[in-house]
Amino acid sequence: MTERNGANTAESTAAFDFQALTPDLILDAIESLYIYPETGLLALNSYENRVYQFRCDRGNRYVVKFYRPQRWSDEQILEEHQYTQALADNEVPIAVPVSVDGKTLHHYQGYRFTLFPSIGGRSFEVDNLDQLESVGRFIGRIHQYGAQNPFNYRESLTPEILGVQPLEYLKQSNMVAKAMQQAFFTVTDQVLELTQQQWRNYQGTTLRLHGDLHPGNILWTPDGPGFVDLDDAKQGPAVQDLWMMLTGDRQQQTLQLDILLEGYQEFSDFDKRELALIEPLRALRMLNYNAWLAKRWQDPAFPMNFPWFGDVKYWEQQTLAFKEQLSALQEPCLTLY
Repeated sequence: MTERNGANTAESTAAFDFQALTPDLILDAIESLYIYPETGLLALNSYENRVYQFRCDRGNRYVVKFYRPQRWSDEQILEEHQYTQALADNEVPIAVPVSVDGKTLHHYQGYRFTLFPSIGGRSFEVDNLDQLESVGRFIGRIHQYGAQNPFNYRESLTPEILGVQPLEYLKQSNMVAKAMQQAFFTVTDQVLELTQQQWRNYQGTTLRLHGDLHPGNILWTPDGPGFVDLDDAKQGPAVQDLWMMLTGDRQQQTLQLDILLEGYQEFSDFDKRELALIEPLRALRMLNYNAWLAKRWQDPAFPMNFPWFGDVKYWEQQTLAFKEQLSALQEPCLTLY
């Protein structure tokens, strides 16, 4: 399994921004594929990459994604594309990269980009149990295929990559308000230590995942769910693609989990020991999110959209959130009905 070096990647991308990616350059890149936008470029909600929707002169609607340079290798991106196509071939409703002259990854003036068909739909309703069961069924299909072979180039989901390295970056970044550094790093050290301990207790299998399957990456169409954005596809435990669907109190989460797995287990078995990984996975996501903001702070889009990141009040809130997460890690894990 080939994994990217998190520290080197952070250093190489920290100072990068998309200022050179002008509308004219975007249009020139698209037109280099002999596809000619008829409408303007509608920016979609993405900070890590740059993503735009448009309609071409033939009436087709596309989404073009420009990848953040130096984050993924060409091999990692192409493996994501191949995985996506294979899922579609196995009847998973997912946005597949458009092939132009046999290629899905294109290069233009130092940028790499990909076209996708634009999938229409409304928001997936996590509190709609019928929709939830249907989503569980398709996640089961994704994992049925994903379990057949491992990724060769995509990274693995580990506490080292999503916890140790992000926390170390935060400690070196000076982004945490000085008045909150001691309190914040004291509790995050405790959270990470307990997360690593509970992770070591799990000795189950891993498989190819969507990797970032929160409700925003699912659209509801007349035919059911449609899945998008495998940019964070990785190797890891199955529960990573399930836990972000759970909301509300413990009783509500237990019901939602039961419904999800009712659909899921029509296609894939679920190792119930993975329920003990839900809170460790939540802790890793919290750590990684804060480090992600710190790493991208030199990109002008981040101070503009996350102006509260450097405030003492934000780090007070994060310190409290990690204290609550420490308590959650000490509680019994969710169980099924």
